[in-house]
Amino acid sequence: MQNTTWVAGFRTGVINPNEQIKLAESREFTDETVRHVVHMAGGGTAVRVRLTNRYGAAPLRVGAARLAQRKTGSAIGTDREITFDGAADVVIDAGADLVSDPVDLAVVAGEDLLLSLYIPESTGLATFSHQPGEIAYIVTGDHTADVELSDAQEVPFRFFITGIDVLATEPPPVAVAFGDSWFEGFGTAQSANRRSVDALNARLTQGWVVNNGISGNRLTAEQIGESGSSRFDSDALRVPGVTDILVNFGINDLILGAMGGQPSATTEELIAGFTDLAERAHAAGLRIHAATIGPYAGCVYPGMPLLETQPTRHAVNEWLRTTDTFDSIFDVDRAVSDPQRPDYIRPEFDSGDGMHLNDAGAAAMAATVDLTALFR
Repeated sequence: MQNTTWVAGFRTGVINPNEQIKLAESREFTDETVRHVVHMAGGGTAVRVRLTNRYGAAPLRVGAARLAQRKTGSAIGTDREITFDGAADVVIDAGADLVSDPVDLAVVAGEDLLLSLYIPESTGLATFSHQPGEIAYIVTGDHTADVELSDAQEVPFRFFITGIDVLATEPPPVAVAFGDSWFEGFGTAQSANRRSVDALNARLTQGWVVNNGISGNRLTAEQIGESGSSRFDSDALRVPGVTDILVNFGINDLILGAMGGQPSATTEELIAGFTDLAERAHAAGLRIHAATIGPYAGCVYPGMPLLETQPTRHAVNEWLRTTDTFDSIFDVDRAVSDPQRPDYIRPEFDSGDGMHLNDAGAAAMAATVDLTALFR
């Protein structure tokens, strides 16, 4: 008898559409089908889908849901209906999440799936992933079972989904990438799966890493998304099958608050925040690995405190390099900083905005993770 268990095979971080600081706008749905592209980090013999109405103002009705292997574009291959406690039509209460019944669909790591949801009634602004680096297809009416969606609107977001679990044999080690845009992948090629987490998965010989990065997310303050401290339980500690957590925070704590008239985090606040995550992970019996804070002095977005926050960045990085708080440190800063201007991203790694990594930079970030420490 094989030992099987449910573990996370895909994750996506979601945010409240009504936040004060916004990098993207969500939308409402009424009598529409949305078909998401889902790139699986891990595989198994069956799946279950996690839907959410976490930040919805009213109950969310899902009139139909289907999961399929992707052929190309919006075209589906092998297709399965998704049910919830036996029902194909389900209502998710405002503020709630919902897990589907097991779906008899075998998937493999690196495979693209298409998740189709029919939303019959007005939703208000949808809970969403705002910078996933992937598209969704939207059409009017219930077209969840259509082989391909004709004349679909394409949008660079995900709606109403937080993850997919897989039924795995001989439970593999699973890591959660927990942090900001340097995990979620802003700056890397759209729909190409070249995020730092994808590059890290390509290096692994066992297990996989699911991506719960949120672009703009901060460790010490709310918006964009719940703070890293606030969402650590739901988005890291309680992820099924998790053995390791990779943490990347700091840039947004130092400069993003200016968009909302908020002060930058101090050295003491960041160290306390990192220490808190490590203590909570270790109390749960998990390993935790932290990245140093990367450079951003070349950021092109106006109004950011770029140079005056560098001493704090350097102080926190020095603490990270010398502390025994974490199981390992991956030194992203040294890997992607310009040797001639260490507060700036190397030109060959810069996405063009001075703050985010391109495909080559994301691969360089992934290369800093010590595979002998991960999953040891």
